Amino acid sequence: MTRRLLIRASGPARPGQLAGLGRALAQSGARLLDINQSVTFGIVSLEALVGLDHDVDLEGALAAAGDHLGLDVQAIQVSAEDYHRWSVQASQPRLIMTLLAPHLPAGILAEVGALTAEHGLTVELIHRLSGREPLDGGVPGEHDAIQGACVECWLRGEEIDLEALREKALALGAAHGVDIALQEDSIWRRHRRLVCFDMDSTLIQAEVIDELARRHGVYDEVAEVTERAMRGELDFQQSFRERMAKLRGLDESVLAEIAEELPLMDGLERLMGQLKRLGYRTAILSGGFTYFARHLQDKLGFDEVHANELVIEGGKVTGEVREPIVDADRKAALLHEIAEREGLAMEQTIAVGDGANDLKMLAAAGLGIAFRAKPLVRQRARHSISTLGLDAVLYLIGYRQGDLEEG
Repeated sequence: MTRRLLIRASGPARPGQLAGLGRALAQSGARLLDINQSVTFGIVSLEALVGLDHDVDLEGALAAAGDHLGLDVQAIQVSAEDYHRWSVQASQPRLIMTLLAPHLPAGILAEVGALTAEHGLTVELIHRLSGREPLDGGVPGEHDAIQGACVECWLRGEEIDLEALREKALALGAAHGVDIALQEDSIWRRHRRLVCFDMDSTLIQAEVIDELARRHGVYDEVAEVTERAMRGELDFQQSFRERMAKLRGLDESVLAEIAEELPLMDGLERLMGQLKRLGYRTAILSGGFTYFARHLQDKLGFDEVHANELVIEGGKVTGEVREPIVDADRKAALLHEIAEREGLAMEQTIAVGDGANDLKMLAAAGLGIAFRAKPLVRQRARHSISTLGLDAVLYLIGYRQGDLEEG
């Protein structure tokens, strides 16, 4: 009859410990069913589930090996009922919960634990994706690692009400100043290949049409329409045409001046450098203007740009744009078109935006991220980042700080 044992070993980490325990298991004829090992602050923790098909003193062999290796080793009998329960749990769907913030308060762990328990979820693994905090306790410098802290939790459970869980996680995160993202684990998570971005207030810290209006002396009129449109209170195309009409007569030279002064979003340059290194295709899908999107393309290396083209005659903005206008439907359609052209499944796509006109694009993407978005957009999007810079997108894809190159 098969015996199953859970082996637990801990102690100061040193080379050769895995080999020593492995030899003791092999000499006893044990079969390895599962294993996990980690080292934290120089202390190793190893757990292995093994099976034995004949009577042998494995416990004695492991205790002797532990004495030699400087490890406290325990062997715990696993009943058939517990093994069956473990097997069932291992076959349940896995959720990935990502916690992001400039600093993670310890209290968030208790509330996350209560929330997951409420929904019948087991916390299978917790690990850090971000780099270590500086010794002085501050936030890394501008050119150091990705800003802030990130911890990833692996959850398992059955019959999960994902929407209800997301709604509660959003409220919990807001109360603690922490972004909490939930996504279903799948083979696609580390195999995304296309990232599409909104531009204004996503890639840049500005709404270009407002900047143009400011230079033209009609800022208050245009800003009011812009804000209502971003909140989803106005149809995008109607509000867009209304705002454009107010720019009639603007001198073309102003466009170049604004392009040179565009403030990039925090983490954008770091994110683009990593995406290019990792082989992602990148695109700007913007309800803004091609003039400025191409400026970003030249500066940061986006593979393609789709935005609205201003009509300019005699060196003056006419207040019109060439058709088709890039609105919410057009953004979602472009995302599909680019993925199909590149031979990619939609699960391999990522979309990032902040406004109501990005929601359809975010919903269509395999991973849709509302970035520093309006409350309406955060509520409707499946994932959001508000506390960190754009480079935190890399954490939602599953990259650790150690996977990434700095420079």
